[in-house]
Amino acid sequence: MFNLCFFYQGTSNEQIHVHTDECRYTYDIHRDVHPYSCEVCSKAFSKQSSLISHKRIHSGQRPHSCEVCNKAFNYKRNLINHEHIHSGERPYACDVCHKAFRAKSNLIKHKHIHSGERPYICDVCNKPFSDKSSLIKHQRIHSGERPYTCDVCHKAFRHYSNLITHHRVHSGERPYACEVCNKAFSKQNNLITHKRIHSGERPYTCEVCNKSFSIKSTLMIHQRIHSGERPYACEVCSKAFSKQSNLIKHKRTHSGERPYTCEVCNKSFTVKGSLIIHQHIHSGERPYACEVCKKSFRIKSSLIKHKRIRLGERCYTCEVCNKSFSINSSLITHQRIHSGKLPYACGVCDKAFSKESNLIKHQRIHSGERPYTCEVCNKSFTVKSSLIIHRHIHSGECPYTCEVCKKSFSQKGSLIKHQRIHSGECPYTCKVCNKSFNIQSNLIRHQRIHSGECPYTCDVCNKAFRRKCHLVAHVHSGECAYK
Repeated sequence: MFNLCFFYQGTSNEQIHVHTDECRYTYDIHRDVHPYSCEVCSKAFSKQSSLISHKRIHSGQRPHSCEVCNKAFNYKRNLINHEHIHSGERPYACDVCHKAFRAKSNLIKHKHIHSGERPYICDVCNKPFSDKSSLIKHQRIHSGERPYTCDVCHKAFRHYSNLITHHRVHSGERPYACEVCNKAFSKQNNLITHKRIHSGERPYTCEVCNKSFSIKSTLMIHQRIHSGERPYACEVCSKAFSKQSNLIKHKRTHSGERPYTCEVCNKSFTVKGSLIIHQHIHSGERPYACEVCKKSFRIKSSLIKHKRIRLGERCYTCEVCNKSFSINSSLITHQRIHSGKLPYACGVCDKAFSKESNLIKHQRIHSGERPYTCEVCNKSFTVKSSLIIHRHIHSGECPYTCEVCKKSFSQKGSLIKHQRIHSGECPYTCKVCNKSFNIQSNLIRHQRIHSGECPYTCDVCNKAFRRKCHLVAHVHSGECAYK
Protein backbone atom coordinates (compact mmCIF):
# COMPACT_ATOMS: atom_id res chain seq x y z
CA MET A 1 0.00 0.00 0.00
CA PHE A 2 1.55 3.32 -1.11
CA ASN A 3 1.29 6.55 0.86
CA LEU A 4 0.20 9.40 -1.37
CA CYS A 5 1.06 13.06 -1.11
CA PHE A 6 -0.91 15.78 -2.88
CA PHE A 7 0.80 18.78 -4.44
CA TYR A 8 -0.84 21.82 -6.04
CA GLN A 9 1.05 23.64 -8.78
CA GLY A 10 0.34 26.88 -10.63
CA THR A 11 -2.77 29.00 -10.33
CA SER A 12 -5.14 26.13 -11.13
CA ASN A 13 -6.09 23.57 -8.54
CA GLU A 14 -4.64 20.75 -10.59
CA GLN A 15 -3.95 17.96 -8.11
CA ILE A 16 -0.74 15.87 -8.51
CA HIS A 17 -0.47 12.55 -6.68
CA VAL A 18 3.12 11.74 -5.66
CA HIS A 19 4.31 8.73 -3.71
CA THR A 20 6.47 9.81 -0.79
CA ASP A 21 10.28 9.51 -0.79
CA GLU A 22 11.06 8.02 -4.23
CA CYS A 23 8.31 9.90 -6.00
CA ARG A 24 9.04 13.10 -4.10
CA TYR A 25 12.59 12.93 -5.51
CA THR A 26 11.20 12.44 -9.02
CA TYR A 27 8.83 15.35 -8.53
CA ASP A 28 11.70 17.57 -7.32
CA ILE A 29 13.62 16.81 -10.51
CA HIS A 30 10.72 18.06 -12.64
CA ARG A 31 10.36 21.17 -10.49
CA ASP A 32 14.19 21.69 -10.68
CA VAL A 33 14.35 21.75 -6.86
CA HIS A 34 17.78 21.23 -5.21
CA PRO A 35 17.17 21.41 -1.44
CA TYR A 36 20.49 19.82 -0.37
CA SER A 37 23.53 22.12 -0.50
CA CYS A 38 27.21 21.42 0.15
CA GLU A 39 28.63 23.58 2.99
CA VAL A 40 32.07 23.65 1.32
CA CYS A 41 31.39 24.63 -2.32
CA SER A 42 27.63 25.47 -2.20
CA LYS A 43 26.81 22.97 -4.96
CA ALA A 44 23.16 21.89 -4.63
CA PHE A 45 21.49 18.51 -5.15
CA SER A 46 17.92 17.23 -5.44
CA LYS A 47 18.75 14.04 -3.53
CA GLN A 48 20.35 13.76 -0.08
CA SER A 49 22.32 10.65 -1.06
CA SER A 50 23.90 12.61 -3.94
CA LEU A 51 25.03 15.27 -1.45
CA ILE A 52 26.55 12.60 0.81
CA SER A 53 28.46 11.11 -2.15
CA HIS A 54 29.58 14.59 -3.26
CA LYS A 55 30.99 15.45 0.21
CA ARG A 56 33.47 12.60 -0.18
CA ILE A 57 35.26 14.66 -2.84
CA HIS A 58 36.17 17.23 -0.17
CA SER A 59 36.81 14.74 2.66
CA GLY A 60 38.71 12.26 0.48
CA GLN A 61 36.62 9.46 2.00
CA ARG A 62 36.44 6.27 -0.10
CA PRO A 63 34.19 3.82 1.76
CA HIS A 64 33.87 1.21 -0.99
CA SER A 65 36.95 -1.07 -1.34
CA CYS A 66 37.75 -3.80 -3.84
CA GLU A 67 38.33 -7.17 -2.13
CA VAL A 68 40.87 -8.20 -4.76
CA CYS A 69 43.26 -5.21 -5.01
CA ASN A 70 42.03 -3.00 -2.11
CA LYS A 71 41.48 -0.05 -4.43
CA ALA A 72 38.93 2.30 -2.83
CA PHE A 73 36.09 4.30 -4.38
CA ASN A 74 33.74 7.03 -3.20
CA TYR A 75 30.80 5.63 -5.21
CA LYS A 76 29.53 2.04 -4.98
CA ARG A 77 28.73 1.96 -8.70
CA ASN A 78 32.38 2.74 -9.46
CA LEU A 79 33.41 -0.23 -7.32
CA ILE A 80 30.97 -2.49 -9.22
CA ASN A 81 32.38 -1.30 -12.56
CA HIS A 82 35.93 -1.79 -11.25
CA GLU A 83 35.20 -5.37 -10.14
CA HIS A 84 34.43 -6.20 -13.77
CA ILE A 85 38.15 -5.65 -14.50
CA HIS A 86 39.07 -8.60 -12.26
CA SER A 87 36.20 -10.81 -13.43
CA GLY A 88 36.61 -9.83 -17.08
CA GLU A 89 32.85 -9.37 -17.21
CA ARG A 90 31.43 -6.96 -19.78
CA PRO A 91 27.68 -7.22 -19.23
CA TYR A 92 26.60 -4.30 -21.41
CA ALA A 93 26.70 -5.03 -25.16
CA CYS A 94 25.89 -2.75 -28.11
CA ASP A 95 23.03 -4.19 -30.19
CA VAL A 96 24.50 -2.62 -33.37
CA CYS A 97 28.19 -3.67 -33.36
CA HIS A 98 28.11 -6.03 -30.34
CA LYS A 99 30.98 -4.25 -28.61
CA ALA A 100 30.76 -4.94 -24.88
CA PHE A 101 31.38 -2.63 -21.92
CA ARG A 102 31.95 -2.98 -18.19
CA ALA A 103 29.83 0.06 -17.31
CA LYS A 104 26.32 0.87 -18.54
CA SER A 105 27.21 4.55 -18.88
CA ASN A 106 29.96 3.66 -21.39
CA LEU A 107 27.44 1.73 -23.49
CA ILE A 108 25.07 4.72 -23.53
CA LYS A 109 27.93 7.00 -24.67
CA HIS A 110 28.97 4.45 -27.30
CA LYS A 111 25.48 4.25 -28.83
CA HIS A 112 25.70 7.94 -29.68
CA ILE A 113 28.49 7.05 -32.15
CA HIS A 114 26.00 5.04 -34.22
CA SER A 115 23.16 7.51 -33.88
CA GLY A 116 25.35 10.60 -34.24
CA GLU A 117 23.31 12.08 -31.43
CA ARG A 118 24.85 14.90 -29.38
CA PRO A 119 22.01 15.89 -27.06
CA TYR A 120 24.01 17.94 -24.56
CA ILE A 121 24.77 21.48 -25.79
CA CYS A 122 26.94 24.14 -24.11
CA ASP A 123 24.84 27.26 -23.54
CA VAL A 124 27.94 29.48 -23.93
CA CYS A 125 29.51 28.32 -27.23
CA ASN A 126 26.82 25.88 -28.49
CA LYS A 127 29.31 23.02 -28.76
CA PRO A 128 27.38 19.69 -28.64
CA PHE A 129 28.38 16.58 -26.71
CA SER A 130 27.24 12.97 -26.74
CA ASP A 131 27.30 12.59 -22.94
CA LYS A 132 26.45 14.87 -20.03
CA SER A 133 29.76 14.36 -18.18
CA SER A 134 31.70 15.69 -21.20
CA LEU A 135 29.47 18.78 -21.25
CA ILE A 136 30.01 19.37 -17.51
CA LYS A 137 33.81 19.08 -17.95
CA HIS A 138 33.68 21.42 -20.97
CA GLN A 139 31.64 24.07 -19.11
CA ARG A 140 34.49 24.39 -16.59
CA ILE A 141 36.55 25.95 -19.38
CA HIS A 142 34.10 28.87 -19.48
CA SER A 143 33.49 29.08 -15.71
CA GLY A 144 37.13 28.54 -14.73
CA GLU A 145 35.94 26.09 -12.07
CA ARG A 146 38.58 23.68 -10.75
CA PRO A 147 36.74 21.60 -8.13
CA TYR A 148 39.42 18.96 -7.54
CA THR A 149 42.30 20.11 -5.30
CA CYS A 150 45.50 18.26 -4.38
CA ASP A 151 45.78 17.99 -0.59
CA VAL A 152 49.61 18.02 -0.82
CA CYS A 153 50.42 21.09 -2.98
CA HIS A 154 46.87 22.55 -3.33
CA LYS A 155 47.04 22.58 -7.13
CA ALA A 156 43.50 22.51 -8.55
CA PHE A 157 42.14 20.62 -11.56
CA ARG A 158 39.01 20.68 -13.71
CA HIS A 159 38.85 16.87 -14.02
CA TYR A 160 39.02 14.28 -11.27
CA SER A 161 41.11 11.99 -13.50
CA ASN A 162 43.75 14.74 -13.75
CA LEU A 163 43.90 14.96 -9.96
CA ILE A 164 44.44 11.19 -9.68
CA THR A 165 47.24 11.37 -12.26
CA HIS A 166 48.74 14.39 -10.46
CA HIS A 167 48.78 12.51 -7.12
CA ARG A 168 51.28 10.13 -8.71
CA VAL A 169 53.78 13.00 -8.89
CA HIS A 170 53.87 13.02 -5.09
CA SER A 171 53.51 9.26 -4.53
CA GLY A 172 55.88 8.24 -7.33
CA GLU A 173 53.33 5.63 -8.41
CA ARG A 174 53.68 4.35 -11.98
CA PRO A 175 50.94 1.74 -12.41
CA TYR A 176 51.24 1.26 -16.18
CA ALA A 177 54.23 -0.93 -17.13
CA CYS A 178 55.48 -1.97 -20.58
CA GLU A 179 55.52 -5.76 -21.04
CA VAL A 180 58.56 -5.54 -23.35
CA CYS A 181 61.05 -3.35 -21.44
CA ASN A 182 59.29 -2.96 -18.04
CA LYS A 183 59.41 0.84 -18.27
CA ALA A 184 56.58 2.23 -16.10
CA PHE A 185 54.35 5.28 -16.58
CA SER A 186 51.95 7.30 -14.46
CA LYS A 187 49.50 7.73 -17.36
CA GLN A 188 47.97 4.96 -19.48
CA ASN A 189 48.10 7.01 -22.69
CA ASN A 190 51.87 7.48 -22.18
CA LEU A 191 52.22 3.69 -22.06
CA ILE A 192 50.16 3.33 -25.27
CA THR A 193 52.41 5.89 -26.99
CA HIS A 194 55.55 4.17 -25.64
CA LYS A 195 54.48 0.76 -26.98
CA ARG A 196 54.64 2.18 -30.50
CA ILE A 197 58.43 2.40 -30.10
CA HIS A 198 58.54 -1.40 -29.92
CA SER A 199 55.83 -2.06 -32.51
CA GLY A 200 56.99 0.66 -34.92
CA GLU A 201 53.37 1.75 -35.28
CA ARG A 202 52.86 5.30 -36.63
CA PRO A 203 49.09 5.70 -36.95
CA TYR A 204 49.02 9.45 -37.65
CA THR A 205 49.97 10.41 -41.23
CA CYS A 206 50.41 13.86 -42.79
CA GLU A 207 48.12 14.27 -45.81
CA VAL A 208 50.62 16.60 -47.52
CA CYS A 209 53.95 14.72 -47.35
CA ASN A 210 52.81 11.30 -46.02
CA LYS A 211 55.22 11.50 -43.08
CA SER A 212 53.82 9.42 -40.21
CA PHE A 213 53.95 9.90 -36.46
CA SER A 214 53.32 7.84 -33.35
CA ILE A 215 51.67 10.75 -31.50
CA LYS A 216 48.73 12.83 -32.77
CA SER A 217 50.03 16.07 -31.20
CA THR A 218 53.33 15.64 -33.08
CA LEU A 219 51.39 15.39 -36.36
CA MET A 220 49.48 18.60 -35.51
CA ILE A 221 52.76 20.44 -34.84
CA HIS A 222 54.25 19.02 -38.06
CA GLN A 223 51.29 20.22 -40.15
CA ARG A 224 52.20 23.79 -39.18
CA ILE A 225 55.32 23.42 -41.35
CA HIS A 226 53.04 23.16 -44.40
CA SER A 227 50.46 25.72 -43.26
CA GLY A 228 53.07 28.17 -41.91
CA GLU A 229 50.94 28.60 -38.80
CA ARG A 230 52.78 29.97 -35.75
CA PRO A 231 50.11 30.41 -33.07
CA TYR A 232 52.43 31.17 -30.14
CA ALA A 233 53.81 34.73 -30.19
CA CYS A 234 56.24 36.45 -27.80
CA GLU A 235 54.74 39.54 -26.12
CA VAL A 236 58.18 41.24 -26.01
CA CYS A 237 59.53 40.91 -29.57
CA SER A 238 56.49 39.43 -31.40
CA LYS A 239 58.53 36.45 -32.63
CA ALA A 240 56.09 33.57 -33.29
CA PHE A 241 56.50 29.84 -32.85
CA SER A 242 54.70 26.70 -33.97
CA LYS A 243 55.20 25.02 -30.57
CA GLN A 244 54.28 26.43 -27.16
CA SER A 245 57.36 24.82 -25.58
CA ASN A 246 59.59 26.80 -27.98
CA LEU A 247 57.88 30.04 -26.92
CA ILE A 248 58.50 29.24 -23.24
CA LYS A 249 62.20 28.58 -23.98
CA HIS A 250 62.41 31.77 -26.07
CA LYS A 251 60.95 33.94 -23.28
CA ARG A 252 63.96 33.00 -21.14
CA THR A 253 66.11 34.91 -23.66
CA HIS A 254 64.41 38.11 -22.48
CA SER A 255 64.10 37.23 -18.79
CA GLY A 256 67.58 35.70 -18.48
CA GLU A 257 66.02 32.82 -16.54
CA ARG A 258 68.13 29.62 -16.39
CA PRO A 259 66.09 27.21 -14.26
CA TYR A 260 68.17 24.07 -14.85
CA THR A 261 71.44 23.91 -12.88
CA CYS A 262 74.22 21.29 -12.98
CA GLU A 263 74.85 19.82 -9.51
CA VAL A 264 78.54 19.27 -10.31
CA CYS A 265 79.72 22.66 -11.65
CA ASN A 266 76.63 24.87 -11.01
CA LYS A 267 76.41 25.86 -14.69
CA SER A 268 72.81 26.76 -15.48
CA PHE A 269 70.73 26.30 -18.62
CA THR A 270 67.50 27.63 -20.08
CA VAL A 271 66.46 24.21 -21.43
CA LYS A 272 66.38 20.89 -19.53
CA GLY A 273 67.68 19.01 -22.57
CA SER A 274 70.82 21.17 -22.56
CA LEU A 275 71.44 20.25 -18.90
CA ILE A 276 71.08 16.52 -19.64
CA ILE A 277 73.55 16.81 -22.53
CA HIS A 278 75.94 18.85 -20.36
CA GLN A 279 75.85 16.21 -17.60
CA HIS A 280 77.29 13.70 -20.08
CA ILE A 281 80.52 15.77 -19.97
CA HIS A 282 80.94 14.96 -16.27
CA SER A 283 79.80 11.35 -16.54
CA GLY A 284 81.65 10.71 -19.81
CA GLU A 285 78.49 9.02 -21.06
CA ARG A 286 77.99 8.77 -24.84
CA PRO A 287 74.68 6.95 -25.15
CA TYR A 288 74.13 7.39 -28.89
CA ALA A 289 76.27 5.06 -31.04
CA CYS A 290 76.49 4.64 -34.84
CA GLU A 291 75.66 1.04 -35.85
CA VAL A 292 78.16 1.13 -38.73
CA CYS A 293 81.36 2.70 -37.34
CA LYS A 294 80.50 2.40 -33.61
CA LYS A 295 81.38 6.07 -33.04
CA SER A 296 79.38 7.33 -30.06
CA PHE A 297 77.92 10.72 -29.24
CA ARG A 298 76.62 12.59 -26.21
CA ILE A 299 73.74 14.10 -28.19
CA LYS A 300 71.18 12.25 -30.31
CA SER A 301 71.11 15.05 -32.88
CA SER A 302 74.90 14.62 -33.35
CA LEU A 303 74.35 10.95 -34.21
CA ILE A 304 71.64 11.89 -36.74
CA LYS A 305 73.97 14.47 -38.31
CA HIS A 306 76.80 11.91 -38.38
CA LYS A 307 74.62 9.35 -40.20
CA ARG A 308 73.60 11.89 -42.84
CA ILE A 309 77.22 12.89 -43.46
CA ARG A 310 78.21 9.22 -43.79
CA LEU A 311 75.34 8.52 -46.20
CA GLY A 312 75.82 11.81 -48.05
CA GLU A 313 72.20 12.63 -47.30
CA ARG A 314 71.29 16.33 -47.66
CA CYS A 315 67.58 16.72 -46.94
CA TYR A 316 67.41 20.50 -46.61
CA THR A 317 67.82 22.68 -49.73
CA CYS A 318 68.07 26.47 -50.01
CA GLU A 319 65.35 27.83 -52.31
CA VAL A 320 67.60 30.73 -53.40
CA CYS A 321 70.89 29.03 -54.41
CA ASN A 322 69.91 25.32 -54.22
CA LYS A 323 72.73 24.57 -51.79
CA SER A 324 71.75 21.54 -49.71
CA PHE A 325 72.43 20.67 -46.09
CA SER A 326 72.20 17.58 -43.92
CA ILE A 327 70.91 19.61 -40.94
CA ASN A 328 67.89 21.93 -40.87
CA SER A 329 69.61 24.39 -38.50
CA SER A 330 72.48 24.75 -41.02
CA LEU A 331 69.96 25.66 -43.73
CA ILE A 332 68.32 28.28 -41.46
CA THR A 333 71.73 29.82 -40.68
CA HIS A 334 72.69 29.74 -44.38
CA GLN A 335 69.47 31.51 -45.43
CA ARG A 336 70.55 34.51 -43.36
CA ILE A 337 73.33 35.09 -45.93
CA HIS A 338 70.61 35.84 -48.53
CA SER A 339 68.27 37.71 -46.19
CA GLY A 340 71.06 39.60 -44.39
CA LYS A 341 69.28 38.85 -41.14
CA LEU A 342 71.49 39.08 -38.04
CA PRO A 343 69.17 38.21 -35.11
CA TYR A 344 71.81 37.94 -32.38
CA ALA A 345 73.09 41.35 -31.22
CA CYS A 346 75.76 42.12 -28.63
CA GLY A 347 74.42 44.19 -25.74
CA VAL A 348 77.76 46.01 -25.33
CA CYS A 349 78.80 47.09 -28.83
CA ASP A 350 75.63 46.28 -30.84
CA LYS A 351 77.57 44.06 -33.26
CA ALA A 352 75.13 41.50 -34.69
CA PHE A 353 75.58 37.88 -35.75
CA SER A 354 73.68 35.29 -37.75
CA LYS A 355 74.47 32.51 -35.24
CA GLU A 356 73.93 32.55 -31.47
CA SER A 357 77.18 30.60 -30.93
CA ASN A 358 79.12 33.40 -32.65
CA LEU A 359 77.53 35.96 -30.34
CA ILE A 360 78.53 33.91 -27.26
CA LYS A 361 82.13 33.72 -28.54
CA HIS A 362 82.13 37.47 -29.30
CA GLN A 363 80.86 38.41 -25.82
CA ARG A 364 84.02 36.85 -24.35
CA ILE A 365 85.99 39.72 -25.93
CA HIS A 366 84.17 42.12 -23.59
CA SER A 367 84.12 39.84 -20.53
CA GLY A 368 87.68 38.56 -21.00
CA GLU A 369 86.41 35.05 -20.32
CA ARG A 370 88.64 32.21 -21.58
CA PRO A 371 86.88 29.04 -20.46
CA TYR A 372 89.05 26.54 -22.38
CA THR A 373 92.48 25.88 -20.79
CA CYS A 374 95.34 23.71 -22.03
CA GLU A 375 96.29 21.03 -19.45
CA VAL A 376 99.97 21.15 -20.55
CA CYS A 377 100.88 24.87 -20.56
CA ASN A 378 97.75 26.43 -18.97
CA LYS A 379 97.21 28.72 -21.96
CA SER A 380 93.52 29.57 -22.17
CA PHE A 381 91.21 30.25 -25.13
CA THR A 382 87.83 31.81 -25.77
CA VAL A 383 86.84 29.08 -28.26
CA LYS A 384 87.05 25.30 -27.76
CA SER A 385 88.20 24.72 -31.36
CA SER A 386 91.24 26.96 -30.69
CA LEU A 387 92.18 24.77 -27.72
CA ILE A 388 91.90 21.60 -29.84
CA ILE A 389 94.15 23.13 -32.52
CA HIS A 390 96.60 24.35 -29.85
CA ARG A 391 96.91 20.85 -28.38
CA HIS A 392 98.38 19.68 -31.67
CA ILE A 393 101.49 21.81 -30.88
CA HIS A 394 102.19 19.65 -27.82
CA SER A 395 101.24 16.34 -29.43
CA GLY A 396 102.78 17.15 -32.84
CA GLU A 397 99.63 15.67 -34.33
CA CYS A 398 98.67 16.68 -37.87
CA PRO A 399 95.44 14.73 -38.41
CA TYR A 400 94.38 16.40 -41.67
CA THR A 401 96.24 15.06 -44.74
CA CYS A 402 96.01 16.21 -48.37
CA GLU A 403 95.05 13.30 -50.64
CA VAL A 404 97.02 14.78 -53.55
CA CYS A 405 100.46 15.58 -52.07
CA LYS A 406 100.14 13.91 -48.63
CA LYS A 407 101.06 17.13 -46.82
CA SER A 408 99.60 17.13 -43.29
CA PHE A 409 98.02 19.93 -41.28
CA SER A 410 97.02 20.44 -37.65
CA GLN A 411 93.87 22.36 -38.64
CA LYS A 412 91.09 21.28 -40.96
CA GLY A 413 90.71 24.86 -42.24
CA SER A 414 94.38 24.88 -43.28
CA LEU A 415 93.86 21.68 -45.28
CA ILE A 416 90.80 23.15 -47.05
CA LYS A 417 92.78 26.27 -48.02
CA HIS A 418 95.70 24.11 -49.20
CA GLN A 419 93.48 21.90 -51.37
CA ARG A 420 92.50 24.98 -53.40
CA ILE A 421 96.10 25.09 -54.68
CA HIS A 422 95.47 21.74 -56.40
CA SER A 423 91.86 22.41 -57.46
CA GLY A 424 92.43 26.04 -58.49
CA GLU A 425 89.20 26.94 -56.70
CA CYS A 426 88.80 30.62 -55.84
CA PRO A 427 85.46 30.87 -54.04
CA TYR A 428 85.86 34.46 -52.79
CA THR A 429 85.05 37.05 -55.49
CA CYS A 430 85.28 40.85 -55.33
CA LYS A 431 81.91 42.44 -56.12
CA VAL A 432 83.62 45.51 -57.64
CA CYS A 433 86.15 44.02 -60.12
CA ASN A 434 85.23 40.30 -60.04
CA LYS A 435 88.77 39.27 -59.09
CA SER A 436 88.70 35.91 -57.23
CA PHE A 437 90.73 34.62 -54.30
CA ASN A 438 91.25 31.21 -52.70
CA ILE A 439 91.41 32.66 -49.16
CA GLN A 440 88.79 34.98 -47.65
CA SER A 441 91.40 37.10 -45.83
CA ASN A 442 93.02 37.91 -49.19
CA LEU A 443 89.65 39.14 -50.51
CA ILE A 444 89.21 41.36 -47.41
CA ARG A 445 92.67 42.91 -47.99
CA HIS A 446 91.90 43.40 -51.70
CA GLN A 447 88.59 45.16 -51.00
CA ARG A 448 90.51 47.87 -49.12
CA ILE A 449 91.95 48.97 -52.48
CA HIS A 450 88.42 49.92 -53.60
CA SER A 451 87.22 51.26 -50.25
CA GLY A 452 90.46 53.07 -49.36
CA GLU A 453 90.22 51.67 -45.83
CA CYS A 454 93.53 51.67 -43.89
CA PRO A 455 92.77 50.00 -40.52
CA TYR A 456 96.38 49.77 -39.24
CA THR A 457 97.72 53.07 -37.80
CA CYS A 458 101.17 53.95 -36.47
CA ASP A 459 101.01 55.14 -32.83
CA VAL A 460 103.90 57.63 -33.41
CA CYS A 461 103.12 59.39 -36.69
CA ASN A 462 99.49 58.28 -37.27
CA LYS A 463 100.34 57.03 -40.76
CA ALA A 464 97.76 54.42 -41.82
CA PHE A 465 98.22 51.19 -43.78
CA ARG A 466 95.95 48.70 -45.53
CA ARG A 467 97.91 45.65 -44.31
CA LYS A 468 99.32 44.86 -40.89
CA CYS A 469 102.65 43.65 -42.36
CA HIS A 470 103.14 47.10 -43.92
CA LEU A 471 102.68 48.74 -40.52
CA VAL A 472 105.19 46.33 -38.94
CA ALA A 473 107.71 47.09 -41.71
CA HIS A 474 107.15 50.83 -41.20
CA VAL A 475 107.82 50.59 -37.41
CA HIS A 476 111.01 48.53 -37.90
CA SER A 477 112.30 50.87 -40.60
CA GLY A 478 112.91 53.60 -38.00
CA GLU A 479 111.22 56.13 -40.25
CA CYS A 480 109.29 57.66 -37.32
CA ALA A 481 112.39 57.88 -35.10
CA TYR A 482 114.30 59.65 -37.92
CA LYS A 483 111.59 62.27 -38.19
